[in-house]
Amino acid sequence: MNPLIYSVAHVLSGFLLVAFTYQAFIAPHPQFRRRLMIYTGTTSLLMLVAGFGLLAKLNIGFPLWVMIKLGCWVGITLLSGLAFRTPMLARMYSILALALIGIAIYCVYFKPV
Repeated sequence: MNPLIYSVAHVLSGFLLVAFTYQAFIAPHPQFRRRLMIYTGTTSLLMLVAGFGLLAKLNIGFPLWVMIKLGCWVGITLLSGLAFRTPMLARMYSILALALIGIAIYCVYFKPV
């Protein structure tokens, strides 16, 4: 399959993951929990599969910047669940999510060794 398809799927699922995570920060009501957890889990899985598919197609290997991005992915995925458990810390979680997103974007463009 074309690496462009993996790239588009990875970036689109990343945008959706962040959008659903911030929706959990904004409205952590119990009636939205199940639906948002399904959405964030699905987009998180799609992001992981597309990212590793892209790595395999481009034959990059597993450098340090990929490991850092993987850590950021785990952090952002965990934050949506934490927003429902402790809604009073949603502001702190949103700042942490912004930091993780910034680190992931930095790793994509500058590829630290």
